[in-house]
Amino acid sequence: MSHCKVPALIEAQVEMGSLNELEHKSLFRREEEDATQTKVVSLMEQGSISPSFHGHATKSPKNSVVKSIKIVILSNKLNLLLPFGPLAILVHYMIYSKGWVFLLSLIGITPLAERLGYATEQLAFYTGPTVGGLLNATFGNVTELIISIFALKNGMIRVVQQTLLGSILSNMLLVLGCAFFCGGLVFHQKDQVFDKGIAVVNSGLLLMAVMGILFPAVLYYTHSEVHTGSSELALSRFSSCIMLIAYAAYLFFQLKSQSSSYTPLEEETNQNEETSGEDEEDPEISKWEAIIWLSILTAWVSLLSGYLVDAIEGASVSWNIPIAFISVILLPIVGSMASMQALSCLP
Repeated sequence: MSHCKVPALIEAQVEMGSLNELEHKSLFRREEEDATQTKVVSLMEQGSISPSFHGHATKSPKNSVVKSIKIVILSNKLNLLLPFGPLAILVHYMIYSKGWVFLLSLIGITPLAERLGYATEQLAFYTGPTVGGLLNATFGNVTELIISIFALKNGMIRVVQQTLLGSILSNMLLVLGCAFFCGGLVFHQKDQVFDKGIAVVNSGLLLMAVMGILFPAVLYYTHSEVHTGSSELALSRFSSCIMLIAYAAYLFFQLKSQSSSYTPLEEETNQNEETSGEDEEDPEISKWEAIIWLSILTAWVSLLSGYLVDAIEGASVSWNIPIAFISVILLPIVGSMASMQALSCLP
């Protein structure tokens, strides 16, 4: 009997050891899953990835050069205006008509500004909503920035000032009004939801920009400065420094401090969550394709902006249009095409 009990005890000990190994492996796997989940949550809080990253991985397409050109250049009807850019250069050297050069350059820059917004949105798929919004805000104004640089080189300071004012008014009135209007048309069966804190921050920064332009002008026209000329210049420089500091604080607020506020609003019902998960879009081009297209489009906008700025005064004289109207109305509308492109993406 004792000889029979020894193998049975050995088998029982072996089975207990295997069970302990299985429990140890399962606990180890749970610890690994918990660690990955906490890592994903921390990245989501920092804004590096979108909230849907955990259930929906971003697929990077592998396109050929021809297919990438078809997607970026031939997929939008507004790109039919792209030939007006080279045509403006030909008119500049052959006919030398300032009015037509300005008009053709303005029309040629319009689809380029829209494609800049498209390439930025494609790049935002790989960076998350927070960094993507920052890229959109930066490259959305690159057209106006390039035009202003060329205007400063030509000594057209008044055009730069009026373009800045027109850009602020365009973002506060035109883009915001079109967003409300188009959103009401698309989502007419339910209320539009906006984050109050983000709206207050954005509108406050735009109001600060208006005040930064207004205060030196009030000081100049009221003739109340202590030292004529120097006080106005000092206030203008001080206002520009304050606006740069405010923008840096806004970046910290958006990327670090309150990055969770910029994540997309979650739907209330499970049915809406399922439909939103099904309707998620994948990027059409890869990350490096988006970067390359951003570089190409920015270079092309820079080239056309030179011809556009050179023809502003000639167009104003030949067509009897005030330069103020061109600077405050026409140029900011073209620069806002990147923001208007987001409205066309509404379902």
